[in-house]
Amino acid sequence: MFKAGDVMLVTTSERPVERTVTRARQLAAELQAAFVPRRNMTLRGMQSKYSADGVLVVMPKELRYVSEGLPPLFFHPSMALIRVKRLRDGGNDALVTVSGLQRGDSVLDCTAGLCSDSLVLSYAAGPEGKVIAVEASPILHTIVREGLQTYETGFPDIDAAMRRIEPLLGFHDDVLEKMKDNSVDIVYFDPMFELAVGASTSMKPLRSQAHGEPLSETAVRNAVRVARKKVVLKDHRDSGQFERLGFDRIRVSTSAVAYGVIHINE
Repeated sequence: MFKAGDVMLVTTSERPVERTVTRARQLAAELQAAFVPRRNMTLRGMQSKYSADGVLVVMPKELRYVSEGLPPLFFHPSMALIRVKRLRDGGNDALVTVSGLQRGDSVLDCTAGLCSDSLVLSYAAGPEGKVIAVEASPILHTIVREGLQTYETGFPDIDAAMRRIEPLLGFHDDVLEKMKDNSVDIVYFDPMFELAVGASTSMKPLRSQAHGEPLSETAVRNAVRVARKKVVLKDHRDSGQFERLGFDRIRVSTSAVAYGVIHINE
């Protein structure tokens, strides 16, 4: 997420077509960043020359954010694709089970990230359902928004579920505050764990951009007001957040990940 003093550049892949250059300029304006023609510069050289914190590289079919010392950040469905394939084959998914999601339900995913959970929820809700994915980081939101519209999994029904997700830039606190009572079926939180699970390097670029503040009691109160069925929290089993925020903790596996649920009107 942009912080005071951050400098970001937008450029293209090498030897870009005019359409890619035009898109890069548009994204630079949207992100209030400087567009720099690629020419023969390396990304590292460009970042050093302009003292930039990172470079957003616009390619014909994807965006990549490159920052010194971190793996590149780009959109990919990751484990969500495996989870959705399991649902396609008639299997279960822990989040779908815990949330009680049914076809046609509407979901507000307050911490979208790479939209992995949003994709699972969108597939489970079906064409009649609706998933709004809120992300506070402008860079992450932009990368994911573009990826949701262009990434191809090879499965038309999964691609359709991806396209149905509605990405929304903003802080979930502000979004929830403005929403009407009982306006979605499920509100979902998956904040960045303070207690890390595993040591995957794939999480490092995501952590560098994710909104890291703890989930607030005000956000949960608004979520309860907004939801018709359930409010769901995913967190480390030992985080203490479930008890702090009034969720009934539910363990669905032997992993370190747990879910908490607030049932509305029960």
